[in-house]
Amino acid sequence: MTQFLLSVHGTGESPYANPEEMERAFADTGVLNEEMRQSGVWVFAGGLMPASTASVVRVRDGVLQHTDGPYLESKEHIGGFWVIEAADEAEATTWAEKATVACRGDVEVRPFQSE
Repeated sequence: MTQFLLSVHGTGESPYANPEEMERAFADTGVLNEEMRQSGVWVFAGGLMPASTASVVRVRDGVLQHTDGPYLESKEHIGGFWVIEAADEAEATTWAEKATVACRGDVEVRPFQSE
């Protein structure tokens, strides 16, 4: 089995038309999480705070630097993710399809490097 990252991407703006839709998305995501656990693909998942809460640690000319904000200047950022174990990319993509419907966000599928 290969581990895959299913990452939810968004602009930071709410993808929900109203608070009720957001609650439905949270509930649908909870159902999906339980389905993943029951099927045995679940490894770990989590939602992230907004990109504005990020900090970055880097080395420049041998000196550690700490800065506020996301490193990448982008319109979209990762808002949450799942780590799953799947037989292949096709199976991982099937879970990503379910995830994008449940959370109402774009979901990228990416395999982890092998050992």
